[in-house]
Amino acid sequence: MQLNLAIEDLASDIPLPPLYRVRQCWDTQPLADVAGAVRAQLDAVGLRAQITPGMRVAVTAGSRGIRDMVQILQTSVAWLKEAGAEPFIVPAMGSHGGATAAGQVRLLADLGVTAATMGCPIQATMEVVELGHLDDGTPVYLDRHAAEADGVLVVNRIKPHTSFKADIESGIAKMCAVGLGKRLGAEMVHRRGVVGLRTLLVPMARMVVSRGKVLAGLALLEDAREQTADIVALPPAEIGGAGEAHLLERSKALMARLPFDQLDVLVVDEIGKNISGTGMDTNVIGRLRIPGEPEPATPRITVIVALDLTDAGHGNATGVGLADLIPAQLAQKIDFAATYINNVTSGLIGLRKGALPMMLPTSRAAIATALRMCGQPDLHAIRLARIPNTLLLEELLVSPALLPEVAVHPGLELLGPVEWMGVDE
Repeated sequence: MQLNLAIEDLASDIPLPPLYRVRQCWDTQPLADVAGAVRAQLDAVGLRAQITPGMRVAVTAGSRGIRDMVQILQTSVAWLKEAGAEPFIVPAMGSHGGATAAGQVRLLADLGVTAATMGCPIQATMEVVELGHLDDGTPVYLDRHAAEADGVLVVNRIKPHTSFKADIESGIAKMCAVGLGKRLGAEMVHRRGVVGLRTLLVPMARMVVSRGKVLAGLALLEDAREQTADIVALPPAEIGGAGEAHLLERSKALMARLPFDQLDVLVVDEIGKNISGTGMDTNVIGRLRIPGEPEPATPRITVIVALDLTDAGHGNATGVGLADLIPAQLAQKIDFAATYINNVTSGLIGLRKGALPMMLPTSRAAIATALRMCGQPDLHAIRLARIPNTLLLEELLVSPALLPEVAVHPGLELLGPVEWMGVDE
């Protein structure tokens, strides 16, 4: 990509501020025995009584970078085999992976989920079976391999959604309606924007549960450090119901957030679909950018700079439109086909997620331009924070203007000054 390098001169006289490393102090208690918890929950939900010898059970695997996903899926597959079933993995990720079966298998491999690591086949397809219609005529779809199985074990993390608030957001129900619905199912949910998510997600999931042979949901909760905090098996009746809603409330209490309500500049080292469905978690950055939807009250961030795209996203730059400035190195990695397929499938919710921000030749130029354009004329007073991504928030870098707030914050520890890391000149 050719950029006019004279752009850099517009901010070349702006010095980058010194930075200080700060740690958020969280009292977390991750599960000591993840595999043991999986086995105990599958036993507790009564799943063994539903398994008959030779029963083919589809186990879902999504596109998110969940900390213990490989071990959780491995243990689930081993448990099902011991119970007499013949398990296999199905990618359950809507239109991700460029909306192709091969692309979805590749995404799983990047996350460590392969036939070799799982000890069972991976059966991927974009073909779906229509299960029926909701009262308003909306069709409900299910992955063909899952539909042809004798049963389905739905595995997913429970967390706040990045586009809407409701009793049920991201989790087991969403995996049923959107993940297992493949591209067609995802489009049905998203075609009406946020209203569709709020009104269609649960009834679509309930139809999948009632007609799609769902045996149970294995719900994962992660703490602020993205460690597995709990694993809970939900019986079919609790998927999209009170049981899942309770887990969402627990997840909201556990999740990591920025420790500041207002920033002039936020620098995010990397964005990607493996980090969040929107590249950057909107619950962390306080931006939705969905036409007609109000923005969150906090945090209030004037300028966001995204520096790079994760390799695991395979060029899907959904969420780049949440940033204001990017360097050329990020722009050069964008696979526009994969990005636009994902955005178009998301309908109104994805309309601005794939929009290109202002591009600068280097990371330094992007950050310096943010300093120049953030509306704070006194460089010494600019409130700047830098994070690896919106999942990893335990340690962050802050500018001197934030130090007084750090000093009185009971949950922050100042670790000391650092050199500015990893920005090209």
